[in-house]
Amino acid sequence: MGANLKEVRGRIKSVKSTQQITKAMKMVSAAKLRRAQQAITQMRPYANKLNEMLTNILSTLDGDATTTFGTERPVVNALVVIVTSNRGLAGAFNTNVIKKSIALIEEKYAKQRDNGSLTVMCIGKKGNDFFRRNYPNVKRIDEYVEVFSDLSFDNIALISQRIMDEFEGGNYDVVEAVYGRFKNAAMQFPEAVQFIPVVKKEETEEEEKEKSKVKADYIFEPDKESLLKHLVPSILQTTFHKFLLDTHASEHGARMTAMDKATENAEDMLKELKISYNKARQEAITKELSEIVGGAAALES
Repeated sequence: MGANLKEVRGRIKSVKSTQQITKAMKMVSAAKLRRAQQAITQMRPYANKLNEMLTNILSTLDGDATTTFGTERPVVNALVVIVTSNRGLAGAFNTNVIKKSIALIEEKYAKQRDNGSLTVMCIGKKGNDFFRRNYPNVKRIDEYVEVFSDLSFDNIALISQRIMDEFEGGNYDVVEAVYGRFKNAAMQFPEAVQFIPVVKKEETEEEEKEKSKVKADYIFEPDKESLLKHLVPSILQTTFHKFLLDTHASEHGARMTAMDKATENAEDMLKELKISYNKARQEAITKELSEIVGGAAALES
């Protein structure tokens, strides 16, 4: 019985130590989440409006001006950008993003994967480690795994500019991004979007009728070609930056929630272990008392 008590005491000590760690990690993630959430909530309306403007402009071009980034072409070579976190202990966050990436590859780019014309760009260690182990035959760009150490626009723009240059050069015919879209601390969603070419706005029948009556009239200064040349890359860089800020906030939200649950579970375990400890202690005392009473009775007889 003494050995059992010692074992339960050891487990209680171990759970308390783990609880202190999970509580500290929750507090750290909460502090980081506030900054990350502020960054994405401030940027998202701006990025969404720019993207809406871009799709509207590309949908209303008459043919006198074009941009490579809005031109659909047969998909021979594809690039999938997979944005995960560098560290784990964030619940199912990274697993969900990876599952979304696999579904995208299997459903849309299985042909490119099989013939060696699919490339994955892994941003974040978790995604990079998974695809290195499980997709050894797929070309992988892992130069930007550690980019979360500097999420400034200028730094991220180097990555998006490289992607755009390679698309313009014909190295890729389509670029898709899979990332974690942040909603709130408790909810994050894996999302796959086509980054390039820009998906033109699909109009309903009513919108098409309305469009035939009133056409959106943009005033371009200095001229349409010059503006598209600078505007489109700038909007795409902002959109790509949003993918990373979204994922960054999602990671900390998921980790804070996971550590909060782990702390609660540790508390529940402590309650159960304390009950077990008290029962074992009572049994030990009862046994000792029985032995004392038995010994006293033997002496009397």
